[in-house]
Amino acid sequence: MDLIQSIKERRSINFFEPDVEIPDEKINELISIANLAPSSFNLQPWKVIVVKEKKRKKALRRCAFDQPKAEEASAVFIIIADPEGVELNRERVLDSWAELGYIKNDQQRLMYQGMMNKLYGEKDSLTRKIFAVKNASLFAMNLMNAARGLGLETHPMDGFEVACVRKEFDIPDDKIIPMLIAVGYLKKGKSALPRAFRRDIEEFTRREY
Repeated sequence: MDLIQSIKERRSINFFEPDVEIPDEKINELISIANLAPSSFNLQPWKVIVVKEKKRKKALRRCAFDQPKAEEASAVFIIIADPEGVELNRERVLDSWAELGYIKNDQQRLMYQGMMNKLYGEKDSLTRKIFAVKNASLFAMNLMNAARGLGLETHPMDGFEVACVRKEFDIPDDKIIPMLIAVGYLKKGKSALPRAFRRDIEEFTRREY
């Protein structure tokens, strides 16, 4: 599907066709495409839990204020922002840059290490948490657009009890859960309502040119 068409057609779907499975190959393709999302210094501070098993989706539904889509969707992706992504991925990023010729010597490598440490602060700082969430959100939006391109529907979910999801899916307290994304197929006999209100671009755009 054409990218612009995919973005225009993407909608947040509330009614999914239950008991329709997405093959693992397609799940893997979707995640691989989403993983091409940009991130600060290419540090990729995201993790994903894919919930497909019926009992686990039922448990997730309990954490999501009993929203049917959390159980009826073919899969639900728990998006996790990892503030520790700097430490986990920094050296591999720098190794890759060195191999590809982006950095030429140890002095440049040390310079980039210092920039990363300075920009993103300590692991438990607000700056670090914002870093993790904004980059995980880029991954999440990429995943939704990719899903549409693969013929799937999605719904990003903010309505859930964080503590419940943490406990049920064993997510450590130092990780952040920006959203859940329900993924699947539109329920037969249902259709998306007309697209709701969108602000005129002049309302929120400031131009300095």
